[in-house]
Amino acid sequence: MIRAFYIAVLLALISGGPAIAEPTARRVVSLDYCADQFLLKMLPASRILAVSPDADKAFSYMRRQATGVSTVRPLAEDVLSLGPDLVVRSYGGGPRIASLLHRAGIDVLQLPYAENLADIRAAILTVADVLGVPERGVEMLAEFDRRLAALAIDDKPRKVLYMTPTGVTSGPGTLVHEMLLAAGLQNFETRAGWRSLPLERLAYEQPDLVAAAFFDIDTIRPALWSPMRHPVAGRQLAERPVVMLQGAWTSCGAWFLLDAVEALAAK
Repeated sequence: MIRAFYIAVLLALISGGPAIAEPTARRVVSLDYCADQFLLKMLPASRILAVSPDADKAFSYMRRQATGVSTVRPLAEDVLSLGPDLVVRSYGGGPRIASLLHRAGIDVLQLPYAENLADIRAAILTVADVLGVPERGVEMLAEFDRRLAALAIDDKPRKVLYMTPTGVTSGPGTLVHEMLLAAGLQNFETRAGWRSLPLERLAYEQPDLVAAAFFDIDTIRPALWSPMRHPVAGRQLAERPVVMLQGAWTSCGAWFLLDAVEALAAK
């Protein structure tokens, strides 16, 4: 009840305030670490009111740029108290926060879900345009395309198994699958979507290469019954060529996925 009261008060105060500023003058808040990346990459610190508490975590690609930037919990009353002109989010704040902020006259940019590299390219331009820095988006896209064009792709793609410390892999229909294809590789996992490691198949068939992601994040560990506890899974890391992918490279569908693509293509 107390929380609802404060939200109502803040809504009343902010909705009666001045009109939303022009895009180039906007003061922006991000509600989760996927949204943080775009603000920290595209905007000067003077325009960032706050980022999420996860902005400086190990799985945040732009964590160094988050140093000294204020943070805010993804709660409506906390965000409203800052009086932002624009809020950027992927999942932060839950499904209802956008409607609350809209009622207060605050624009909300919902980051699109990227299923492939074309979606990432589109997101770069869209977010930059909404933030009022379209030239930044054009620059980032040009660099993105330059790096893609520079990749050395093998004519005979090797099979690669993507794996995480929790015993998960990824098949067709996912951004990880598109990442492997962009690196000139063939996905060992042929079933669509996110899957547990195919332990039975791995007992008699081996990938040429292992793409090991998030093993650099100390807080991500296999559960007691995780497939990673099985010796067949352990042998993949011990016996196959391994490309260690930083968790921050693949934690969100954004331009920095190219770091992982380049590391895989170079192996």
